[in-house]
Amino acid sequence: MEIHVVDAFTDRAFAGNPAGVVLLREPATGAWMRSVAAEMKHAETAFVELDREVDGALPLRWFTPTTEVDLCGHATLATAHILGGTRRFHTRSGVLTCAVGADGWLSMDFPADPPAPVEPPSDLTGGLPGVRIQAVTRGVSDFLVEVASAAELRALRPDLAVLERLPVRGVIVTAPGDRADIDFVSRCFYPAAGVPEDDVTGSAHCTLACRWSDRLGRAELVGEQASPRGGIVRVARRGDRVVLAGRAVTVLSGTLHV
Repeated sequence: MEIHVVDAFTDRAFAGNPAGVVLLREPATGAWMRSVAAEMKHAETAFVELDREVDGALPLRWFTPTTEVDLCGHATLATAHILGGTRRFHTRSGVLTCAVGADGWLSMDFPADPPAPVEPPSDLTGGLPGVRIQAVTRGVSDFLVEVASAAELRALRPDLAVLERLPVRGVIVTAPGDRADIDFVSRCFYPAAGVPEDDVTGSAHCTLACRWSDRLGRAELVGEQASPRGGIVRVARRGDRVVLAGRAVTVLSGTLHV
């Protein structure tokens, strides 16, 4: 079957977040998909069934090297890119719609994830040394930690062993942007899911879009995920939905032998 590697949320190869995309011609077991994802070793590998469309939506699932996840932005972007852009997918997070804009950016209609204030566990501070924490909130799956500056965020060297023990999927760290064209910056850590630092995390921007649109008083914003590879995500808050937009580049296409 066809398999591809796509760099998502970037317009150049070897940047952004790489995702595997497997085009299934028949259903596959979760154990098999998890094994393929472990073999690929990307943060996420997407599996889309091409011949089982229901109400115009194709079944889509996502796996890290160790587990299935409920929502993944960059692998959805990668899948839509491979299939031609404008698509609907049936997922564990409902039906997700993707479309290509006039400027070539791919947009995705995702559920909003507004975070709520929480009392942070003591381990959280210990896992983020050298930063001045301004606020801690939590979305459905992740802690969202605001720090004082983008410089602190970029220099952060987290204690991943500590973060792995927290009772969440992962930790999003964010700060105000440090360039005129960037509204906020972020980094995302998911050691409990087998992803020490994710390169560019679409699902995290469902939370980031809500927090920063409230903070800045604007619905449309631009975020930079400041991982070593880096990437740009446009976000637009639309009530209980968030539109995420990015670019994508195919870097590998081949055959998966089974």
